[in-house]
Amino acid sequence: MSTMIKVNQLQKRFGQAHILRGIDCEIRAREVVCVIGPSGSGKSTFLRCLNGLEEVSDGDIFIEGVKLNDPKVNLNALRAELGMVFQRFNLFPHMTVLENLIMAPMQVRKLSRRDAVLVAEKLLQKVGLLDKIDAFPNQLSGGQQQRVAIARALAMEPKVMLFDEPTSALDPELVGEVLTVMKQLAEEGMTMVVVTHEMGFAREVADRVFFIDQGVIMEEGPPQQVLGEPVHERTRDFLRKVL
Repeated sequence: MSTMIKVNQLQKRFGQAHILRGIDCEIRAREVVCVIGPSGSGKSTFLRCLNGLEEVSDGDIFIEGVKLNDPKVNLNALRAELGMVFQRFNLFPHMTVLENLIMAPMQVRKLSRRDAVLVAEKLLQKVGLLDKIDAFPNQLSGGQQQRVAIARALAMEPKVMLFDEPTSALDPELVGEVLTVMKQLAEEGMTMVVVTHEMGFAREVADRVFFIDQGVIMEEGPPQQVLGEPVHERTRDFLRKVL
């Protein structure tokens, strides 16, 4: 499998706070990587650096060989290849579900309204929400809003999907409907990087798991190894608390 994302010695500082302290990794095309670790360990910052939402302090990120943090690179064009789903849905509250889905494809991908609507309808069918196409976000449950957010990210036809704890803001009974959509994407071969506390999802769906602590990847490998037989005492200690 070809390399989709390559990260070399990624560092991120916020003033005196040194959040990422030299992350090295490769993520291959069609691979699902789940990122786990304690709160404040740098997981979300790592994800936000991958799509250019945070400026890198040092080190390099390559997306399909193109250096993300090169000042000559068109960051918006590169970011269009990376779909991002946040904890808090981030839907535009004054827009209907349809309008949320068609805005970026029309503005960034220059799709006609007709084509953008066709794409939106297909994706809403995929996430089981075609009947909510004219609803506003406040008329939807949290799980429905997150499924719309996933459809909105997919409408840009990204090569990679980044998920930042996509189920952490949901009531427990709504988590399953979002994870089902994510499992379906994984089965279809979407490259995915998922920051998550859902260990069952990581065990079932991930090709590899990264355990991040204090701004470095302490341990990585297949889920059965990292979650089942971790090498590091720090990983074992974390898993004892969350499992």
